[in-house]
Amino acid sequence: MSWLDIAPDSPFSLANLPFGIISTSGNSTPRAAVAIGTYAFDLSSFSPASAPAKVKQYWEAFSSPTLNTFASLGRPFHREVREYLQTVLKDASNKDAVRKCLVLLSEVTNHLPLKIGDYTDFYASTNHAYNIGVLFRGPDNALQPNYKHLPVAYHGRASSVVVSGTPIRRPWGQILLDPKAEPKVPTFTPCKRLDLELEMGMFICTPNNLGEPVDVQNAEEHIFGYVLMNDWSARDIQAWEYVPLGPFTSKNLGTSISPWVVLADAAIPRAEGLPNENQLASYLQEGKKANMLDISLEVDLVTANGKKKTITKTSSKNLLWSWPQMIAHHTITGCNLQPGDLFGSGTISGTETGTEGSLLEQTKGGKMVVNVEDEERKFLLDGDSIVIRGWAGKDGERIGFGEVGGQILAPLDLGKK
Repeated sequence: MSWLDIAPDSPFSLANLPFGIISTSGNSTPRAAVAIGTYAFDLSSFSPASAPAKVKQYWEAFSSPTLNTFASLGRPFHREVREYLQTVLKDASNKDAVRKCLVLLSEVTNHLPLKIGDYTDFYASTNHAYNIGVLFRGPDNALQPNYKHLPVAYHGRASSVVVSGTPIRRPWGQILLDPKAEPKVPTFTPCKRLDLELEMGMFICTPNNLGEPVDVQNAEEHIFGYVLMNDWSARDIQAWEYVPLGPFTSKNLGTSISPWVVLADAAIPRAEGLPNENQLASYLQEGKKANMLDISLEVDLVTANGKKKTITKTSSKNLLWSWPQMIAHHTITGCNLQPGDLFGSGTISGTETGTEGSLLEQTKGGKMVVNVEDEERKFLLDGDSIVIRGWAGKDGERIGFGEVGGQILAPLDLGKK
């Protein structure tokens, strides 16, 4: 128990202590903080007088405008810092010193927690892959032959990863207005099928050397922590451009992440993931069944008129491939990962109605509608907002991620250009 008053259902319990980068009206310099209850604990303002020697030695890292330096110090150091902070927040003798460093979460500006060097987005939910495959290839050929043999992924655009609350502008692109028409001639127009993708994100901490793959058994030590993610997607632009090399401009318009990184050392419950009947290549064999994070996930769609509906409820355990397997596959060729590299899980979907992680799935490719009170949606309209929440654990020990949200802005006027 902490001496600080923390509501039992707070996502930011003492068992959590997620790290982020904040600024305030009184100090515009971005610096590190942890979320605790309704507060941000400004670490750059706190003097770690009673901390272990190594924690004191590297405390200056919390004055940096990103968490990259802290992340690069490795999992053992992260554990030591978390344990020290938990001790500080349990011991009432620290009350006065800590209170001077507390800022209400409602009064801070959040920034991207890490400088992202590279971003790789996976396609790890069998349910999502199957649902999309059925729409485009039918149920008999829904999954590609490679799908259950390796973690499929593509390299995304790190520069357009943004922190929660950043608006996303509707993009322009080339679209086939009538896919059945011949000859196939695209129209340059604003996206008409803008969608969300409910994902989890993972940050790398410990790098590996070029030419040296990460063993799947040791991959956990390369994980810094986790965030919520919305990989905004322009479905109609993607349909025309993705052959033969995969998505490009349909995915680089923006990827939103939650501001607080839940460290890998937080006790997030584990569960068995989606079944895989194949004999995996040796480098992907973890040797354990409960290898998925079990995080409850929800998605709200809020219209420009303020109408709101929770359109998705699912769990992060709805994945075929675990984070260690993703790391092992990403590096099997010798690719060198760096602190701050970001992985996306791919869209997370369940098997039942209301558990799908995208509107493309929920509306069967735009053939059905999602009702938000008296409004209908097939895809996102200008002014719509998406808010994703995630949490695990019981009251009093909840490990929450807060929210990741973003609103769709109208497209620029490019018609005469």
